[in-house]
Order: sequence, then structure tokens, then C-alpha cells
Amino acid sequence: MLHEWIPRELAFLDAHVPTLFLAFLLAAGAIWLLDKWLAAWNLYDLVWYPALLRVALFFSLFSVFGLMVY
Repeated sequence: MLHEWIPRELAFLDAHVPTLFLAFLLAAGAIWLLDKWLAAWNLYDLVWYPALLRVALFFSLFSVFGLMVY
């Protein structure tokens, strides 16, 4: 499984940060790309509240990446 080879903490500039920080950055990058794609195709016109969709997609992706780590 994936969580067997991922360490619980990473050394970043001599500071130990949790691996979820890496999952957070990965989710933020994925949401940024997805946001650009959704805006280019005008798919935000189909939802009631685009900011709520962005937050929900971010937390969903972050949860998936976090579950892959732990």
C-alpha cells in the first residue's frame, strides 16, 4: 500500500512538517488546475455558488490525498 513507504513527517528547511502538508500542497495545485479548466469551459455558470463548489472540491481532494497517506 501507499502508506507503507510514506514517512509520517518530512524535513523541510530543518523543520519537521507532517506529510499532510504535502497532501495539502498537492490538493491546492490540483484545485488550481481544475479551477482554470472549469472557468475556461464556463462550467461555473451551472452552479449556484461557485466559491462553495471550489471549497467542497478542495476538501474532497484533500481528504482523498490524506487518506492515501494515512
